Amino acid sequence: MNPGQEVFEIGALLDRYLVSLDDDEIDDTWAQGLFTKDARIEFPMSRHDGIEGLADHQREGLAAFAGTQHLGSPAVVALDEDGDRAVVRANIIATHVHHPGGADEPLFQAGTLATAEARRTADGWRLSSLSLRVLWTRGTPPRTRDSR
Repeated sequence: MNPGQEVFEIGALLDRYLVSLDDDEIDDTWAQGLFTKDARIEFPMSRHDGIEGLADHQREGLAAFAGTQHLGSPAVVALDEDGDRAVVRANIIATHVHHPGGADEPLFQAGTLATAEARRTADGWRLSSLSLRVLWTRGTPPRTRDSR
């Protein structure tokens, strides 16, 4: 496979991740198609290590909202010298729709920097880490479990 095709496939991992969040298609098969078994995911309010339980963790986080829309920039992908690992960076604007009566404002938006690492596996490229760092927000954030 040529490096251009690999860069496309690696960037598509992040695209598929974002679209799946909005389409409510999150299960163990979803996790296995996107992440390595030892994947680490870090969000501003939580972290999850390993593929086991990852789908449940994602669904629990999304349950705070009635719906979401994640818009990602094209991913910038840099392959290592051996071509078996890559670093990925993209910008995301995420719009979260509160449940009726869940907040004074209907929407919570966040501008986020996504950084990830991908690794070539026997099943193809998979994300081995994903970190989302919020750069700006607008609207009312979700209530924490303690504030409900």
